[in-house]
Amino acid sequence: MVKFGVIVFPGSNCDRDVAYVTQSLLQQPTRMVWHEESDLADLDVIIVPGGFSYGDYLRCGAIARFSPAMQATIKHAEQGKLVLGICNGFQVLTEAGLLPGALVRNRDLHFICDRVPLRVERTDLPWTQHYQSGAVITLPIAHGEGNYYADADTLTELEVNGQIVFRYATADGSNDPSSNPNGSLNNIAGICNRKGNVLGMMPHPERASDSLLGGTDGMRLFEGILAAMGDRVRA
Repeated sequence: MVKFGVIVFPGSNCDRDVAYVTQSLLQQPTRMVWHEESDLADLDVIIVPGGFSYGDYLRCGAIARFSPAMQATIKHAEQGKLVLGICNGFQVLTEAGLLPGALVRNRDLHFICDRVPLRVERTDLPWTQHYQSGAVITLPIAHGEGNYYADADTLTELEVNGQIVFRYATADGSNDPSSNPNGSLNNIAGICNRKGNVLGMMPHPERASDSLLGGTDGMRLFEGILAAMGDRVRA
């Protein structure tokens, strides 16, 4: 069994969606972690969900980074354990310094709610081992500040180190500018840290994990986590 922890901030609104996948669909123990908690030692995987943590005051994720739960999440990541940030969770991870770059206002300055194609760039990570390299999957997005930005040197490092995990793409997998919904540099939809144990992504895999919702492309990400944790236990 893999024990998941889902952090709950004031303003989180996707925490129960994630818990539905991990607890109800995958039948794994899942603990809802209130933002004031600081002891996360019992958890195998920490997920920072989407929503509007602390009302997005100052800027998205800027206040959440200082919460006791996020300070514990940083230690969790430093130990090589798995951390996933989705949408606002991705914003929080960049604010906390667990991932480089920042998420800024969408190119057209309005909120986007849609389903978009993504190309899977790596399949040697716990998160993506159940996908095929170069596969195009469809996941929902829902954000006003999902435009990934980083300076030129950081972008080069991300490319050279293979830290770009998902890119916005056309249905056939090409990088057409028209396939970029928010203006993210290099069509970036999700990145990982150098070790690969921390992943941040704007699209919502938890909203594409149940066939009742119209798609299950996101479920393979969660199944990959279970497989990776099983390999660690056997090792």
